[in-house]
Amino acid sequence: MALSLFSLRNRIVNLVINDHSIRFLELKQANPPTAQRWCERFLPPGIINDGKILDAESLANIVDECIDEWKIQRRQVRFIVPDSLVIIRKVSIPAEIQDDEIHGYLYLEMGSSIHLPFEDPVFDTFPLTSNEKTKDLLLFAAPEKCVMEYADLLSDLKLNPIAADISSLAIYRLYHQLGQAKENEVLCSVQFDLTNVNMCVFEAAAPYVMRSFPLNYETKNWEMKQSNGSVEYKYLGEANLAMEFEDVFHEINKLLDFYRYSLYNGKKEVTNFLISGDHPLLQLIDKEMKDRYDLPVSRLDFGETANGKAEMLPYKFYLPLGLALKEVK
Repeated sequence: MALSLFSLRNRIVNLVINDHSIRFLELKQANPPTAQRWCERFLPPGIINDGKILDAESLANIVDECIDEWKIQRRQVRFIVPDSLVIIRKVSIPAEIQDDEIHGYLYLEMGSSIHLPFEDPVFDTFPLTSNEKTKDLLLFAAPEKCVMEYADLLSDLKLNPIAADISSLAIYRLYHQLGQAKENEVLCSVQFDLTNVNMCVFEAAAPYVMRSFPLNYETKNWEMKQSNGSVEYKYLGEANLAMEFEDVFHEINKLLDFYRYSLYNGKKEVTNFLISGDHPLLQLIDKEMKDRYDLPVSRLDFGETANGKAEMLPYKFYLPLGLALKEVK
């Protein structure tokens, strides 16, 4: 019994905090990926907007209530950096730079040969190709101030932040773990959430280009109801969502054209879509994309894994499940 309690106490907490909710998930096992438990709390408007914390005091109070309700006091925690804060750049560095020197080299080049739209970034890298002269890398960067606001908030509430992740990488990690990744594919992952859309094009496991933009979310157009640890959303407004969806498809088309023509001069293109996210109309969006595009469109598919129990996990918790697989061997 003591061993069981010790294991529970050390199970890592996985948090996704966005403009409209806080989601928590514990991983039971990685293969097949299976959640132990999960919960969600609705966030009222005005606390977080476009990933930036506007009311830190109210957010801290709500997270503190969640920690108590979910019984996750003093636990290690992973969290997602909001999509709107993250940029991806492909950079080349001299081949003689050793792997353990890359971070320091890039730090020195910030503002001179490497230009970002914000100062004082936190960043990570993903190796691509190399030759005798250069190494190509993907650079992931976000403003340190914004990221540390999330980390400090969790630390102040006696949690221990051990890792931050990007939503596109978390979704792809789950996609790969489920055995859905295909050889030589160019995947366009589209995360369609209630308040924003994030698109990312992957070559193999490398996210080459990413775009994120907000949706016109208004609470008066939605009814929220808490049920069994999850929040259910129902659209009530008179506004025409079809117009907003058209804007999304327009942005998808722009990204496809950018990848095909600007990056590869028409010699390479996206081969298939992956649809995910927490939008209540995701099923409708899935159907619309299959009607519009002459490309395969898929969702994360658990099949018969975990004796069918994975189907019990609401699709809005697939992102924290992918986060839970970070650094799991």
